Amino acid sequence: MDLPLEISFVNTDRSAAVEKLVQERAQALARHCGRLIKCRVAIEMTGRHSRKGGKFRARIDMKLPRRTIVVGKAQDSALAHDDVYVAVRRAFDAARRQAQDFTRRRRGEVKAHEAPPHGRVVKLFPEEGYGFVRMADGQEVYFHRNAVVGADLAKLKIGDEVRVSVHEGESEKGPQAGTVRPVGRRHLGPEA
Repeated sequence: MDLPLEISFVNTDRSAAVEKLVQERAQALARHCGRLIKCRVAIEMTGRHSRKGGKFRARIDMKLPRRTIVVGKAQDSALAHDDVYVAVRRAFDAARRQAQDFTRRRRGEVKAHEAPPHGRVVKLFPEEGYGFVRMADGQEVYFHRNAVVGADLAKLKIGDEVRVSVHEGESEKGPQAGTVRPVGRRHLGPEA
């Protein structure tokens, strides 16, 4: 393989089988990416405990022309696993996805996703278990407490911004929401 590959082991013993897996996955990644300049992989065992072994994490630093991709940072616990082989596969899968995304963006093949419909809660009837959302176009949409996702109806307040999926048919109270998902305060935009 022409690719300069560096493999290191941190807080764990070197393993020929793991090295072979890393080499195979790095070669596959290099074939997929085309112009992979450098790849460093660190296999690390974190959090050793007296009764139970720690978790393995694979950190991958890949250098592409005009881009460096890093996978498996310390705060990324989703890639950590009890099995070192699973940790390596997860890390290389994540690296492949990031490389694919970079390639698509570079080629201009990124899809533009339509923003989900937003609105603001304008009426609440917590005792009865429903409320209304005013959409950006001024239409008021009825929602039942069971349609609220990611929060409780009691936690909603008038003026809260929400994402809404509207059912095709109407309820006895007009257009009805299938789901109402509160949007975090950091995502609030101009008044709807």
